[in-house]
Amino acid sequence: MKHRHLTGLGAMALAAILLAGCGGNDADNAPEGRTTSYGPIVGVNDASVSGTYYWKGIPFAKPPVGSLRWKPPAEPDAWSQPLATSKFGNACIQNGRVYGPGLNNTYDASIGTTLNTPVGSEDCLTLNVWRPASDTSGLPVILFLYGGSNISGYTADPMYDGANLARTANAVVVTANYRVGVFGFLNLAQLKNGTDPIADSGNFALLDNVQALKFIQSNIAGFGGDKNNVTVMGQSAGAINTWALLTSPLTTGLMHRAAPLSGGISLASELPSGTLPTLNPASTYAAQGNALLYNLLIADGKATDTASAQAYAATQGNAQIADYLRSKDAKTILTTVLSKGLNSSGPIPDGAVLPTDPVAAISAGNYRRIPVLASNTAEEGKLFQSLFGLLPGHKPGFIISDADRFALMMNYRPDAPPAVALSDLIDPSYLPPDTAATGYNATAAFFTTNFFGASRDNVLNALKSQQSNIWYYQFNWAQEPAPWNVVYGAAHAFDLPFIFRTFGPSLFSNVMNSSANQPGRLELSDAMMASIAAFAKNGDPNNATLGVPWQPWPRKLIFDATPTKRQISTQ
Repeated sequence: MKHRHLTGLGAMALAAILLAGCGGNDADNAPEGRTTSYGPIVGVNDASVSGTYYWKGIPFAKPPVGSLRWKPPAEPDAWSQPLATSKFGNACIQNGRVYGPGLNNTYDASIGTTLNTPVGSEDCLTLNVWRPASDTSGLPVILFLYGGSNISGYTADPMYDGANLARTANAVVVTANYRVGVFGFLNLAQLKNGTDPIADSGNFALLDNVQALKFIQSNIAGFGGDKNNVTVMGQSAGAINTWALLTSPLTTGLMHRAAPLSGGISLASELPSGTLPTLNPASTYAAQGNALLYNLLIADGKATDTASAQAYAATQGNAQIADYLRSKDAKTILTTVLSKGLNSSGPIPDGAVLPTDPVAAISAGNYRRIPVLASNTAEEGKLFQSLFGLLPGHKPGFIISDADRFALMMNYRPDAPPAVALSDLIDPSYLPPDTAATGYNATAAFFTTNFFGASRDNVLNALKSQQSNIWYYQFNWAQEPAPWNVVYGAAHAFDLPFIFRTFGPSLFSNVMNSSANQPGRLELSDAMMASIAAFAKNGDPNNATLGVPWQPWPRKLIFDATPTKRQISTQ
């Protein structure tokens, strides 16, 4: 990323402050000015609006482009002039989805025009920091890792804005980009040098996460944070990565609490037959890497089919293949990935960055033995309607395209009479939705149980064999205006706006948040934010706002609300 340096009088003024010894902890002396181990930065004093100071787009690694593509993150070049950090950095390059950044690195109408086309940039390794507008130091630190199936996601998503959480939790909140898709995870023999197991792991996204944690260790005190109290919180793919970091030998001393929300880290061999894994073996990703290489060779006319592509690759040295792949335009690579069905991505259990069996490593005590707060939503499967068609004799859940669904949700008016019916959205084979076994609710519940439930039980029970400080919540809130209360209900990711108190504008905000459900919704958000705050500070989410004692796993705390009042209970 091209550094945005201040110039003229602004740079001179900030330089004078920094030279005078301002470490950024005195709110009376330009609190937006800070120094990092790489150089000075200047953020935004947002005290009058959000009650925070923030810094966005701070480089924590060199752009992973050219010869640095598919290599571990490298320390960024130092700078001497104050760097403007008031805007988010680029999203990492990815194929456009409804959960993606669109053309403008934010939630806007352009998302609907970029579906299934490359968006973002390889120059993307930046992070963002929010802290309360005070001079308090020694604050707990929360690093949040976004979701997106490890093929999409970006920190500039308005749902991940850290201001409300930082102010309410009295914490320093950090969000950090990381590479996704085949740029974040690629297991290909020709990219390996055989001398560095870390570089050869293929887990570039996890190494980006580790690099962000290293930045925190070296720099967070300058933002008022306690480097010895760092919570890694991730949702969905970010939760899978959080579990991976918990078992990685690279995170010793870097993380002190873990909050994996709606994710697991189980291989199929560890789960009951018929359930879905949250982790694939390294061999699966080796096959993906080879398929990508062979398809690129075919597209370039160097081969006509897989067999001849394999034969051609065998005539080339590893360095030649690596140079060939690094010379390819990133958009060409992503177009090939999508067209050839190679889009699945995730941590590679390579044995160096990630154990070959992370749950077995936990059972053996080989992991970070730290407090854990895990969770799921009650109806995770309702966000995965496209997967319904994988079941024998079933169809995808939606009868409208992603583009039409995105436009409908973006322009929806939640306080007006319902503008659509279930039959406008859901395939008739799933209606009525409460039909036993075959209805929409039952089919979604199948995915919730067999994908999320089995993996949850596997990893949390392994963890329970080693430690007792494990807490778990289930998010049951399903008070959206009809028919969205059935379409989504307590779907995957619907707890995040409650944790960040970011109820809009964002992807689901117009079909989720009505005036009628606001009182209960805000009460529930208060309780959930207080729980995250307590966990980040003390390693225990219990707090007075809950009204009930939160017992460790296998007990559950249920977060729910009526339209007017929170309802918190235990199971």
